[in-house]
Amino acid sequence: MVAILEIGAFISSLAVGRVGDVIGRRKTILYGSMIFFVGGALQTFAVNMKVMMLGRIIAGLGVGSLSTIVPVYQSEISPPHNRGKLACIEFSGNIIGYTTSIWVDYFCGYIPSNLSWRIPLLMQCVMGALLGLGSLVIVESPRWLLDNDHDEEGIVVIANLYGGGDVHNAKARDEYREIKMNVLLQRMEGERTYSEMWRRYKRRVLIAMSAQALAQLNGINVISYYAPYVFESAGWVGHDAIKMTGINGITYLLSTIPPWYIVDRWGRRVILLTGAIAMAISLSLVSYFIYLEVAATPTLVVVFVMVYNAAFGYSWGPIPWLYPPEILPLSIRSKGASLSTASNWAFNWLVGEMTPILQEWIKWRLYLLHAFFCVVSFVVVYFIYPETCGVRLEDMDSLFGDASTAMGTPGVRSETGSLVRAGSPVPSLDLRGRPLESDDNIPPLDVDPPAINIVDGKAQYRSASHGSQTRVGEWLSRMVGQTRSSSSSPAGGARYAPLDQRDE
Repeated sequence: MVAILEIGAFISSLAVGRVGDVIGRRKTILYGSMIFFVGGALQTFAVNMKVMMLGRIIAGLGVGSLSTIVPVYQSEISPPHNRGKLACIEFSGNIIGYTTSIWVDYFCGYIPSNLSWRIPLLMQCVMGALLGLGSLVIVESPRWLLDNDHDEEGIVVIANLYGGGDVHNAKARDEYREIKMNVLLQRMEGERTYSEMWRRYKRRVLIAMSAQALAQLNGINVISYYAPYVFESAGWVGHDAIKMTGINGITYLLSTIPPWYIVDRWGRRVILLTGAIAMAISLSLVSYFIYLEVAATPTLVVVFVMVYNAAFGYSWGPIPWLYPPEILPLSIRSKGASLSTASNWAFNWLVGEMTPILQEWIKWRLYLLHAFFCVVSFVVVYFIYPETCGVRLEDMDSLFGDASTAMGTPGVRSETGSLVRAGSPVPSLDLRGRPLESDDNIPPLDVDPPAINIVDGKAQYRSASHGSQTRVGEWLSRMVGQTRSSSSSPAGGARYAPLDQRDE
């Protein structure tokens, strides 16, 4: 039953790459939460094992789509100076849910009826409903809007995020130009198929997939899924094993807080490297003390499992969800993130299936196996992963040097005085590999924000889908069903009040 959910999550994480590009990030979150709600409801009210398994698979479809698109969405709305912090805060939210579920299981375990398992499953529906409602009030990703030529709403969203609601704010307009330039340059690269993605961005995609795969091979789900069995093998039994799992969950949650403050200072690499070392040492000691079976084994195993979980929560927990979306270019970000998340769920399933078998076969040596993968993770990060701290999403091409957009966006050129980011190992080449001589070689691109007509503090869009806000259906249509604009209107004012949030 543990691995059934991962099957659904794997399938949907592969499919949602294309879906997220077509219907948008926000609508994908809405549909994913609805699917998750249905899966949770089927499990909660299941009358037999067939219904329970069906609910698990459907819930997995929702989990897979959400775990793919939410990190993409977050990376696209976050400014570079605290993009890491916001992603780590999101991961802390995940662990709040995980820790809460353990304690709900613990207390419901004392209920002498089938409510002992129905109530925990019902919590899925509550969380799914809250997420679905939240998706109705968040803004769409400005990068998706500009990539799909919804330029008017794009500048409005950017103004809300970067300019305090002022569509004429210089910072907001510069951000618009940076994103739009990157969009137009990537369109010059040609098709956005999976085959083209592999041909042009193979290194980035493999790094993104390896981050998620190694996070699972490092052994976290041995603890997350089978923590009670781990503690039972160390001498804790029954409710005491679940209680120790809950206490471990609290430690896990607390360990996710320090990255909020250091991920955008120390960088991604330092956190991953130090986390891998701490996990390798703690797993080795867990294995050693289970092997010894001394009187202090139960206590020492709990201590080092907590150390391991804290190390993971500080490093390989949040960073693999942050890193892939930020290194992937906009043109293939959703597709690349889907492969990365699919790797997570594939190895999640593998670990979930193999852990009971390996616990029976190799016993305490299981933890040495995952300690080995922690060492592998250290080596891979040290030699392959570049540092992305503080780098704008539109400037990642210069960091990797694998795309025509390595020529840089306007902001990069103004800072460096050339078409290539300072220090880039990639020479200044055009799309055919010929040296660039001047800015004149770049085709003229219209990257200026469109004029927005503002009436009574609200943006007036040209497309009909924006014309009425009086009915819920029309409001949702505006939220998730944009149509392409084709003309400009004069600006009617200098300030824009956030959508549907006028000051009284």
